[in-house]
Amino acid sequence: MKFSAARQALDVFLSLLALVVLSPLLMVIGIAILCETGRPVFFRQNRVGKDGKVFQLVKFRSMKAGASGSSITARGDSRITGAGKILRKFKLDELPQFWNVVRGDMSIVGPRPEVPEFVDASKPIWRSVLSVRPGITDPASVAYRNEEELLAKATDRVRYYEETLLPAKLAMNIAYIEKRSLWEDVKVIARTAKCAIFPSEFDVI
Repeated sequence: MKFSAARQALDVFLSLLALVVLSPLLMVIGIAILCETGRPVFFRQNRVGKDGKVFQLVKFRSMKAGASGSSITARGDSRITGAGKILRKFKLDELPQFWNVVRGDMSIVGPRPEVPEFVDASKPIWRSVLSVRPGITDPASVAYRNEEELLAKATDRVRYYEETLLPAKLAMNIAYIEKRSLWEDVKVIARTAKCAIFPSEFDVI
């Protein structure tokens, strides 16, 4: 079995295990969302995956049902619900993406998938990033876990994201891809878990 196939098989196995083990927590989160703002419990959004294929990423809904507006979310966004603030702080809204891994859309560790409006597949850096499956977490997600705070301070949030944050994250994605290994993935997962459990210990670089 090739390494990439073995990696995917391991991703699927671990994701199925996570969904089973975390099922009580997932149920509690779902009930909390229903009690506060009703349906839908899940939020689905088009993202760009491996080789430019668009797929629907699944999250727990953390914003008001039917809320429209920018795909860029900053701290203090009025669209975010009470439960959503907690989910986003501890990254619990991301847990349903284990299902995306089972479906083959994503890996557990890999470059975070972007919305189509910010992807330019004509650029070499994007072609490199899109050569692998996107992930639930990656080094950039940990380094910029408080991205919403940075965006809240920006005058033009979209421009700041496109010209400052996104290039920095893409550079980190390339660095990760170049040294990608099972051990590197384990370290990313461990760091992600730690910063999700103790968010106040991690500052934006």
